[in-house]
Amino acid sequence: MEPIETTTARLPQLQPIEHEFAMRFTSTPRGVRLARRLVSHRLDQWGHAYDSAANETLTLIAAELAANAVRHGHVRGRDFHLRLTMAADTLRVEVTDTRAERVPASSLQEPPGDAESGRGLLLVAGLATRWGSGPAARRTGQDSVGRTRPRNAEG
Repeated sequence: MEPIETTTARLPQLQPIEHEFAMRFTSTPRGVRLARRLVSHRLDQWGHAYDSAANETLTLIAAELAANAVRHGHVRGRDFHLRLTMAADTLRVEVTDTRAERVPASSLQEPPGDAESGRGLLLVAGLATRWGSGPAARRTGQDSVGRTRPRNAEG
């Protein structure tokens, strides 16, 4: 099967990384909850308090990307991978699933008003400073990336 090309691309890390956290999680709702909690905890340890806008925003972005990895990128017996980095003025989260043949739509459309799902990437697009998806480097699967810039007052 030929790789599918999208109009979005991996976002390069432009600044030296000050902090990094990476871990594999089971492709289950429990794995998503654990990933969300560990992202929030790690950001708090890095100086972005639990109740700060940066922590709340990136935790929500991570949760949405992880939920998509489980819902749309799940392969039985395979985990999803989350990587969180902090550079000088950028927080970045990458979530990699194992389904290379299924990529997020390159254009986001609002689902019908009565739909119970389909708004996760709209949330990511609205919250992230930049985001994108593409083939995973060095691994089989799909990367989704979100990044945000915390306000100076938050640390």
